[in-house]
Amino acid sequence: MSTPLVVGFDLDMTLIDTRPGFAATLQALGAELGVAFACEEMTARLGPPLDHMLADYLEATAIPAAVDRFRELYVDHSIHPVPAPGGAHEALAAVRGHGGRIIVVTGKFAPNAHRHVDHLAFDIDHVEGQVWGVGKAEALRAHGVSVYVGDHVHDVEGARAAGVLSVSVLTGGCTADELRDAGTDVVLTDLTAFPGWLATHLG
Repeated sequence: MSTPLVVGFDLDMTLIDTRPGFAATLQALGAELGVAFACEEMTARLGPPLDHMLADYLEATAIPAAVDRFRELYVDHSIHPVPAPGGAHEALAAVRGHGGRIIVVTGKFAPNAHRHVDHLAFDIDHVEGQVWGVGKAEALRAHGVSVYVGDHVHDVEGARAAGVLSVSVLTGGCTADELRDAGTDVVLTDLTAFPGWLATHLG
């Protein structure tokens, strides 16, 4: 009996273009805290957890409260402005077309990840939030994921740690060379190429 197909997807900059919402939320947080965040620079390197990104601007003791407030502001500033990039729905439909299950494994705060999934009507079986880098491996293994699709070198690290096939798209802040150096198996320009790749992969 063949193993069921289970494909995992990262969320930020893979299934959604987080940049407009993240920047708007960061600006709102900065206005409240009186901090001039370098929004353009920070938005260009999405991937690491928010507390890591705030470390250059805030005292360590202030970061937990800032993260909590960011998550609150995010609901009003970031769900509706954030689109699905071209090919996202088609990529999910391709997995379904091959009888597969779909798992989102993301570093994003889980309730906000669910809000994006619901708002964009993504056909997802399960969302695993607040996991990053090699920490994604446990979730990938637990759900029997065989292919993990992401945009960041840390997504590659998670796939490698789980022993699953790593597929990378160039819609985030990492270059093809960076992703290959991290050990990804496949580099695609964006998700529009995923259905064709998956059909070939499954033979």
